[in-house]
Amino acid sequence: MKKVVARFIKEQDGMSTAEYAVGTVAAAGLGGVLIKLLTSTEVRDLIWTVLSNAFKSMFG
Repeated sequence: MKKVVARFIKEQDGMSTAEYAVGTVAAAGLGGVLIKLLTSTEVRDLIWTVLSNAFKSMFG
């Protein structure tokens, strides 16, 4: 039983590196999508409208 467990653990050596790589690629992809969305005219106008309405309702 010990040999099976030791072999299983030995085969998992590179797993954390692969997980970090996938996480890094996912974060970079999400960042790219967010940048594209936030720099678009429609989303910028939507954010400006929401903030303007919020300030108008708070300060009159």
